[in-house]
Amino acid sequence: MSPSSGSNLYGNLDLLVLRTLQVEGSAHGLGVLDAIQRHSAGGIEVEDGALYRSLHRLEDRGLLSAEWRTSDKNRRAKFYSLNRAGRKELAEARKEWERHTRAVGRVLGLDWDGAS
Repeated sequence: MSPSSGSNLYGNLDLLVLRTLQVEGSAHGLGVLDAIQRHSAGGIEVEDGALYRSLHRLEDRGLLSAEWRTSDKNRRAKFYSLNRAGRKELAEARKEWERHTRAVGRVLGLDWDGAS
């Protein structure tokens, strides 16, 4: 998912970007940023620079397609969309995320698996 592992900051942000593009469809960087904040009810704030590094990292890895278009504010913007490789990566990363969060939940005594 990321340069070193799926559980670090890069991997988490990359996962959020992939999922956001799956839900929102094609979007430019600020659109992705707004959607992450909206879907997290303001609970996740991402810095512009971190977001653009994530988008470039995902594009370099071949997980996103990108094209230059005119935004709704009549500005030239790069629009990103999830491609087949990105959808496959997202599915695998979501499974790993679920496995990891359930394991952490068990350690913390959260009742996600019916255990306490």
